[in-house]
Amino acid sequence: MSRRTLVGLAMAAALTVTVAVPATAEEVSAPFPSTRFPLGERGLPAKTHKSVGGGIDLYSVATGTANDGYTVTVLMPSGRDYGRRETAEAKAAEVEAAGQTASVQRVVRPAVSDDPSEEIFMVRVGLWPLKDKDKAVKAAKELSDAGVKARADYLGDDGVKTTGPWQMQVLTVDPRRFKGSYAASLGTSVAKRETTSSMAGARKAIAAVNGGFFNIHTSPALRGEPVGISVVGGRLLSEAVPGRSAVVLKGRTARITELTTKMSAISQDGTRLDINGVNRLGTTDELILYTEEYGAKTPANGGAEAVLDASGKVIALRTAGGAVPKGARILHGAGAAADWLWEHAWEKWSVTVDTKVIDERTGRRIALTPDVSVIGGGVGLIRNGRIKVTAKRDGHDSVNMILRRHPRTLLGVTRSGGLVLATVDGRKPGITVGANMIEAAQLMKWLGAVQAINLDGGGSTAMVVGGKVVNQPSDGGERAVGDALLVLP
Repeated sequence: MSRRTLVGLAMAAALTVTVAVPATAEEVSAPFPSTRFPLGERGLPAKTHKSVGGGIDLYSVATGTANDGYTVTVLMPSGRDYGRRETAEAKAAEVEAAGQTASVQRVVRPAVSDDPSEEIFMVRVGLWPLKDKDKAVKAAKELSDAGVKARADYLGDDGVKTTGPWQMQVLTVDPRRFKGSYAASLGTSVAKRETTSSMAGARKAIAAVNGGFFNIHTSPALRGEPVGISVVGGRLLSEAVPGRSAVVLKGRTARITELTTKMSAISQDGTRLDINGVNRLGTTDELILYTEEYGAKTPANGGAEAVLDASGKVIALRTAGGAVPKGARILHGAGAAADWLWEHAWEKWSVTVDTKVIDERTGRRIALTPDVSVIGGGVGLIRNGRIKVTAKRDGHDSVNMILRRHPRTLLGVTRSGGLVLATVDGRKPGITVGANMIEAAQLMKWLGAVQAINLDGGGSTAMVVGGKVVNQPSDGGERAVGDALLVLP
């Protein structure tokens, strides 16, 4: 049988009517775009508005129509759903040998500001309308039973052209009327994950969204650890991935920039050693700082630990492994770092922990005062009013992260200094498709952001207002996450 190129899908589906709601007098004071939605059919979205109070407004936005259906995707030898042309052609031949007709689809992962476009190829079998998902699942099973690994896929997730639909929650904070403050929270400890609503409730926050990415590749008991920088109440609780995007919160201001941390331990004998990380597992020869917020025992790996009091005095020098005493910090070393501690961190000596957080846009050090918090982001989206997706620098330049649609949590700052928090729900075929990275940037520009950043998304995406989750988490319920951004009274 011959193979053909699959170029798109247009299927009949029930029409979703989108009605533009006229602005009320109350809404006029709350900034919201009056222009057409930037994605899909680009109509005026339906929206509802709620004044949360004190310059804070919540909008529920819905737009688009469900025209995407299902197909079967054949997996490549790597386990991915795409590959090079020759790999895709070989897989298509396997499908035809199994008695099915294969389509080879060419897809271009769009270029971002720091990474060129990428051409990929997918192998697809069949097209079914949204209501016939079961038929796609059955076809995928038949192929897998024939020795060709495959799965049923919703085409709205692909990241190519779609009509939606989309459901969003948008929280805007007017700096002229808002009298509260912003803060970050890691919950009860760095190691433990908690829900956004739990962290919001503990601080009696007006609103909150989930924060940055957390480490799913460490011990299950430690997976609250942020991937990248975290500062809470002026205390550095996780080091930066050098140069990655982050949001700096101070009082009622928010600023997006790129950060680097530099830390060192300085013994009273004048010797110095770089500190490699904060509140995470270390590797051989690394020196790690643990704070009382860690919430777990330090690794018992045969290394050494210097327990420091609040003044930097060494109150104990011990073999590694144990709790962090309240009001203390621990310098933990393995290998060469352990040797340094045994030689230069004797009991009753003083060891200074020198901590610098550098703003790479200004080259200046950020003063870690009690009103400062920092949340690490996933990818920068907008810089100085222009879309600038820094996926490669920020460690998310894969096809899955740039092109595929997922639920998103987005943060932006307007020209007047206002804050825009948005959640785009996804992974709900026929209800809401989410957004890819380029679409996320387009949405934030539409919402008036001149600086914007992507936070953690997927099943982590959550917005809490008045103690309630107002979006639809894709896991079916709220996921425990590493940290959260809080809007406080």
